[in-house]
Amino acid sequence: MKIKTQFLFSVSRTFFNTIPKTPVEKTRLAAVSTITTASALINENFAEQFKNDDPKRGCLDGDIAKLRMIDYSIRCLNALTFSQKGFSEITNQMVGKALHAFCIVGSVNLSVFHNNTLINMYSKLGNIEHARYVFDKMCQRNGASWSTMLSGYVRVGLYQEAGELFCQMWGMGVEPNGFMIASLITSCSRSGSMVDEGFQVHGFVVKIGMLSDVYVGTALVHFYGSIRLPYNAQMIFEEMPNCNVVSWTSLMVGYSDSGNPGEIINAYQRMRRNGVSGNQNTFATVTSSCGLLEDRFLGYQVLGHVIQNGFDGNVSVANSLISMFSSFSNVEEACYVFDSMNERDTISWNAMISAYAHHGLCRESLICFHSMRHLHDETNSTTLASLLSVCSSVDNLKWGRGIHGLVVKSGLDSNVCVCNTLLTLYSQAGRSEDAELAFRAMTETDLISWNSMMACYVQDGNCLNGLKLLTELLQMGKGMNHVTFACALAACSHPEFLTEGKIVHALIIVSGFHDDLIVGNALITMYCKLGMTMEAKQVFQTMPQPDRVTWNALIGGHAENEEPNEAVKAYKSMREKGTPGNYITMVNVLGACSSPDDLLKRGKPFHAHIVCTGYESDDYVKNSLITMYAKCGDLDSSNYIFAGLANKSSITWNAMVAANAHHGCGEEALKLFNEMRNEGVVLDQFSFSGGFSATANLGVLEEGQQLHGLVIKLGFQSDLHVTNAAMDMYGKCGEMHDVLKILPRPINRSRLSWNILISASARHGCIQKGIETFHEMLEHGSKPDHVTFVSLLSACNHGGLVDEGLAYYDSMTNEFGISPGIEHCVCIIDLLGRSGRLSEAESFIKNMPVPPNDLAWRSLLAACRIHGNFELGRKTAEHLLESDPSDDSAYVLYSNICATSGRWNDVEFLRKQMGSKNVKKQPACSWVKIKDKVHSFGIGDKNHHHPQAIQIRAKLGELMKTTKEAGYVADTSFALHDMDEEEKEYNLWNHSERIALAFGLMNTPENSTLRVFKNLRVCGDCHSVYKFVSEIVGRKIVLRDPYRFHHFNGGKCSCGDYW
Repeated sequence: MKIKTQFLFSVSRTFFNTIPKTPVEKTRLAAVSTITTASALINENFAEQFKNDDPKRGCLDGDIAKLRMIDYSIRCLNALTFSQKGFSEITNQMVGKALHAFCIVGSVNLSVFHNNTLINMYSKLGNIEHARYVFDKMCQRNGASWSTMLSGYVRVGLYQEAGELFCQMWGMGVEPNGFMIASLITSCSRSGSMVDEGFQVHGFVVKIGMLSDVYVGTALVHFYGSIRLPYNAQMIFEEMPNCNVVSWTSLMVGYSDSGNPGEIINAYQRMRRNGVSGNQNTFATVTSSCGLLEDRFLGYQVLGHVIQNGFDGNVSVANSLISMFSSFSNVEEACYVFDSMNERDTISWNAMISAYAHHGLCRESLICFHSMRHLHDETNSTTLASLLSVCSSVDNLKWGRGIHGLVVKSGLDSNVCVCNTLLTLYSQAGRSEDAELAFRAMTETDLISWNSMMACYVQDGNCLNGLKLLTELLQMGKGMNHVTFACALAACSHPEFLTEGKIVHALIIVSGFHDDLIVGNALITMYCKLGMTMEAKQVFQTMPQPDRVTWNALIGGHAENEEPNEAVKAYKSMREKGTPGNYITMVNVLGACSSPDDLLKRGKPFHAHIVCTGYESDDYVKNSLITMYAKCGDLDSSNYIFAGLANKSSITWNAMVAANAHHGCGEEALKLFNEMRNEGVVLDQFSFSGGFSATANLGVLEEGQQLHGLVIKLGFQSDLHVTNAAMDMYGKCGEMHDVLKILPRPINRSRLSWNILISASARHGCIQKGIETFHEMLEHGSKPDHVTFVSLLSACNHGGLVDEGLAYYDSMTNEFGISPGIEHCVCIIDLLGRSGRLSEAESFIKNMPVPPNDLAWRSLLAACRIHGNFELGRKTAEHLLESDPSDDSAYVLYSNICATSGRWNDVEFLRKQMGSKNVKKQPACSWVKIKDKVHSFGIGDKNHHHPQAIQIRAKLGELMKTTKEAGYVADTSFALHDMDEEEKEYNLWNHSERIALAFGLMNTPENSTLRVFKNLRVCGDCHSVYKFVSEIVGRKIVLRDPYRFHHFNGGKCSCGDYW
């Protein structure tokens, strides 16, 4: 470096010694002479100095190249008229500095013009200190000097210094011109923090009468547009006497910054009517607006103007065209524009990758990125953010992780925007723990980061962590916006977070967001999900301008809370207010109809309204119609609508499968599922959910296992929604071992996963396991809901844990803030009644927090049947028959109580009443599935038509003999007929579950598990027979009734003889 400096000094000294001293008045001629002499001498000195250059002296090849470049550049200047151009043509800093040095050492007095060009040169090259030094040393300055220095400060981003220089100029009495004021206004626009100064400059402009200057007016238009005051910008624009293309474009850019593409198009049309042609910035802005408006016709018109004006080859316009075609969902056209570009910048590549990403084309995005890395050196945060967005799914997560690695490698892991996209990636892929790791690793976060993480927690069902994040935000004193509160309200949309929801509501009011439309919609949604529709309506009534989303949230809330009258009423009000509905509105109203009465009064009339309004062709509405008819008990209409559809989407198939499964037509649901596969319809998590529901209701383990195999084959085993459905299926098919085998790790379990595990444990008699699961759930921070406590109380009920059940019931309200529902109360009544505490059960039913329904009274009546309490049974039966005279279970249970008490006259009277009122008892039925066929059995001689009837009868005789030999004694109290003991025992051996048992033992392999299903609660005497048989034949027998599973093995049952 020292050698190079010595050489330059030597060259300069030799060069300037040859320059004759020139008087000041001949400066221009001397300057030209200086350039000419410099060219010759520097070339000569270069040749002499470098001819025998010794490498040991330390002069590098790079230094030589730079010096030769200086020589070349100075010789190029020879061809120019330095007196006319000055330093304005110089684009290399070393050349400029060398020439400046020659002038200083040679005592060449540069004119004001040359100094101005020198200031401009230094500021363009980013060396503002040198520019200011030249400016300060000038003996004479003109308006251009001040203007050049002012624009130099603006160019390098020293906006405050630009303002100070202007004040200095004004103080010295220099009259400002349009260029100076335009530069000053530009500094206010770009700074982002000089809004008040911009207003002051505007006032100053008005005061000195320069508002008519086109440059000043244009700068003001741009200023107001940049601070999101487009109508102020428009007012300035309208007052301008002359507008050029830059003025029009500035107005459009202002509208663009304010998100108003429609006004951009209006301005463009006015500009064309005024005969002004657009430039590249105009067309870039207008084409982007066409994309935002998704107006294809307008977009193609503007494309014609672009081609007509010759801007189709411009890079920035082409980039906007790519984005526009992407908005039109026309990736092929976007690709054509991209491929036709002769020159591409980073924005071009990003636009193309973004177009692919926007349409979920992950593979194409990655291929484009691969080409970009090979053909274009630069990638930036936008590139990687676009790639991360398209990888935001379970299937593409591995690519997303790869891009994450590139983010770290390129040092962009400190970029807030990229990190926010990473949070979205992991959130949408269901990887909340990875999102949390990424969030905690961020060196810098903004509000979007916090909102994204909060939304991730809520989406994953981890609402408690979402609310903790809100608390952190509050403690840090960070500002919050409408998105923050919308996420917080979504986190409170569960009954256990009611108190927190009200606190968040109060925070919203204090923070001044109560009038925000999005926040108002979120409040309505939260209150509706909490079952507080009155509060939701109060929020609705205080909203200044409810939109369609608001109405849909209210109608959907009424539907979710089974308030069909209110839902229809809200829809009528919506129409009266002039707010048009959409397909979501129709779906919500249909969802409110859930009973045969609803179907007649509201469902069918609304279906007619849907046909009149043209929404019948919408896929979502069709699916909702299918679901509505099925829920209301009219599955034939569901099938009719489904059969009439020409194009059935996966959503339609899923709706039909779910409708049949919900309606108890499991076989039809599975048949539809298979048809769906044969038709080549793409299966999704909802398809499998419907399939698992059907297999669970039927209890067909083999079909459920086949379905689970398909889940694994298609890669859905990591989907928590599908895993939960598979767990539920295995639990309801009697395979507790398989439930535990596919159970997600505790950290990955949703609340539904915990609930299914508790429920399955209770159903299979694993009472202690169910209770332990509940406490494990609490330890892992997952808050229980009302379903959790139904399952937990059922476990206590199945296990006879009365005191524990009552304690959990109290903690549900006192500790977890969950209001008791009818399901919880029925569990407590059953719990008390079965344990013999009938008076407590009666007292509870009188004082329970919700009105008792038929299930509550029926549970008490069943308890009276077990313990033979005739008087309480009579009163309970009267309650049931008052509410529903056709309730066959009330007659049967009360008749059983009478029979047990020996009141045969009452039994006969009840049977006559049932006959006169045409009330039919639900017949008992048991079935066994052998291979692909289900064999069902009724009572006694009703099965004489069975092909194996004789063998079954023989097997029953064999079982009767062997069980008696093993110590079985018939409990004839379960034979509720007035006959002798022998006939009673004979009747007991004709129970459907015994016939199914005999058939199953005959037709299944000896070492296999025999599975028997029954539609009613298993008879107590049959339960004893099953225990004896399991020990005698040495086989596991699983009996499922509507209430639980009985696992018989070695003479014992999993229920512990308490059920």
